[in-house]
Amino acid sequence: MTTWSVPRRPCRAFGLLLLVILGFLVLRRLDWRGLISPWLRQRQSGLHTKDQNFMLEDSTFWIFGGSVHYFRVPRAYWKDRLLKMKACGLNTLTTYVPWNLHEPQRGTFDFSGNLDLEAFVLLAAETGLWVILRPGPYICSEIDLGGLPSWLLQDSGMRLRTTYKGFIEAVDLYFDHLMSRVVPLQYKHGGPIIAVQVENEYGSYNRDPAYMPRIRRALEDRGIVELLLTSDNKDGLRSGVLDGVLATINLQSLHDLQLLTTFLLNVQGVQPKMVMEYWTGWFDSWGGPHNILDSSEVLKTVSAIIDAGSSINLYMFHGGTNFGFINGAMHFDEYKSDVTSYDYDAVLTEAGDYTAKFFKLREFFGSISGSPLPPPPALLPKTAYESLRPALYLSLWDALQYLDKPTNSEKPINMENLPVNNGNGQSFGYTLYETTIDSPGVLSGIVRDRGQVFVNTVSIGFLDYKRKKIIIPLIQGYTMLRILVENCGRVNYGNIDDQRKGLIGNIYLNNSPLKNFRIYSLDMTRSFFQRFTSSAWSLVPEAPVYPAFFLGALPVALSPLDTFMKLEGWQKGVVFINGQNLGRYWNIGPQETLYLPGAWLDQGINQVIVFEEKMAGPMLQFSDAPRLGRSQYLN
Repeated sequence: MTTWSVPRRPCRAFGLLLLVILGFLVLRRLDWRGLISPWLRQRQSGLHTKDQNFMLEDSTFWIFGGSVHYFRVPRAYWKDRLLKMKACGLNTLTTYVPWNLHEPQRGTFDFSGNLDLEAFVLLAAETGLWVILRPGPYICSEIDLGGLPSWLLQDSGMRLRTTYKGFIEAVDLYFDHLMSRVVPLQYKHGGPIIAVQVENEYGSYNRDPAYMPRIRRALEDRGIVELLLTSDNKDGLRSGVLDGVLATINLQSLHDLQLLTTFLLNVQGVQPKMVMEYWTGWFDSWGGPHNILDSSEVLKTVSAIIDAGSSINLYMFHGGTNFGFINGAMHFDEYKSDVTSYDYDAVLTEAGDYTAKFFKLREFFGSISGSPLPPPPALLPKTAYESLRPALYLSLWDALQYLDKPTNSEKPINMENLPVNNGNGQSFGYTLYETTIDSPGVLSGIVRDRGQVFVNTVSIGFLDYKRKKIIIPLIQGYTMLRILVENCGRVNYGNIDDQRKGLIGNIYLNNSPLKNFRIYSLDMTRSFFQRFTSSAWSLVPEAPVYPAFFLGALPVALSPLDTFMKLEGWQKGVVFINGQNLGRYWNIGPQETLYLPGAWLDQGINQVIVFEEKMAGPMLQFSDAPRLGRSQYLN
């Protein structure tokens, strides 16, 4: 089996290579492309196809891959997860690239910290793994809007994933920047990237026959020279095929294996077979079960795929976490947003621990590797910190005075079109709409996704996809009507053009449109909380007014360890640790704990802020094990 290796050369040349790599890791922003040893740049053929085989240079190559998304794993743990991948017998890392995180504002790019794609790819090389990159621009991945930036939706005529001018121009500018980072990491330039995927499951969307050739050209024109792939599920395989690009398939069931030997052959003739996504589990939605897949079934299916002469990628090898507000959603019969955990019942748990799947797959891949596998790294220790009681409190209504000035508008404005963030609108979080009313009646309108309705500061109920009307009680004089709208996650698969959030169009009282709104953007970023001065906080009262922020301190005496936060008695909200957004919690489940990486804690006092919508519990508790809710086996 071929792994990350270099041709044999004199020790002097090898020493030079080590110096180059070490120098790059130390000086991350140095332009290193000119420092690569010339003989490394003279690699010849890279990954290519020959009849039914993959070839790397002149050797037959089997892709035994696993997916880990750098943006879902704390950077301090990247190496741990990749070493565990290597110890499982895999030779290739696959990862998506999320456009919405890398270009949060038009023309402003972020490849720092946890988004340092280059560092992640080079770490894979250092670990002994090749890389298949999946740069989109659309990636699905159960991430908000399938990884597309929400500012695209400012254009009322936007047609995502087509050759619509506004979309393609934005893709071109993004790819100009992204590919300048990716191209030097390709195999033929001495890097570990051996293949690049064109878009993602486009056959299931298939709105524009000119689109996929255009994306392929966008990659090639910017210097992508490695093997190109497409990836589709069984429903989109035929429509997703692109001339001259290798088609691969996504599946989970043994019943779909016939697609490898029949349908793929009919679509593209004699070519290497590849399951780009073998789903090792599945994601969870709020209000549903925790989906699991039996480890014996996983082993049986993986073995059958290999026996069919196919390469494979395990999606996911390690799922990680939808930190912050990045989770996506599905909307077929009904809207369902994804939970914070992206555990996926994968080969490694959300916190990177081993599962029965890991040991069964390690034994299997070890039996066919032809050489001993490295030992599995020791697990990162976990702990249950002492419970804490938040001491300080700030109601949302009192917090408004510390925020940026609200937007005044005659009509409601959806999140994406708010004049905030340098004209890029609001991507994530909550938006508060305020207006005055002078009569009771029926309030109605389109709210995306979940709107808590208040008369003055009193909550009277919710508007969402199912509850489209609410009764406003009898009032005297002029009264403040407030609607706190949460973006629970934009749909990431299927129809994604209509994913604007907030109040969509007019909101009506007794069928008459309300006017003269004051609109607050509550994106809850680091800078959002920095506006709260120490004097803003007060002791928690006996009867807090909700929604509210609660502030506490988590002391860590020794080296910080991973833990899991339990919010028993709390109803719905978001948790922030030292400015890091851990994600959402909701008492409807299935998820009952939030993963708190030790890498995000400091030795000493750690700031904990909880935004609670409805009712706070008495304490914040911690556990050394996750609770992901009632499990249900996948069919």
